[in-house]
Formats: sequence, C-alpha cells, structure tokens
Amino acid sequence: MGEIINLRQFRKAQERKQAERKAEANRLAFGRTKAEREMTEAAQTKERQRLDAHQLDGRDPAKPDAAKDE
Repeated sequence: MGEIINLRQFRKAQERKQAERKAEANRLAFGRTKAEREMTEAAQTKERQRLDAHQLDGRDPAKPDAAKDE
C-alpha cells in the first residue's frame, strides 16, 4: 500500500510551492533596486530631451515654399 498522507497538508504544501514559483517570477520581472529604477528613468529623460532638441520646427523640408505661405 501507499503512504498515508493528509490531503489538507498536501494541498497547502502545493499552494505554497506555487506561490513561491510565482514570487520568484515576479522578483525576476519587477525586482529592481531603487538605483536601477533611477538610472533607467534618468536615461529615458536624457533620451527624451535629446530627441526634443533635434525636433524640427514644424516646417516640411520637402516643400521649400512652405515658409513663404506663412
């Protein structure tokens, strides 16, 4: 015969294992340090500012007389 087990204890142990697997996945996906978050935010801000600095002033360079129409 097989080993006698308490089904409630077995179910709870399985739920704990599942919760631990989910927690591990979340740590990998979301577990960044404050310094890493700030570094990423600073890099995004710098890139956004760089792109804004290179933005054209609204004129279409393909139409040279577009400036004359204004």
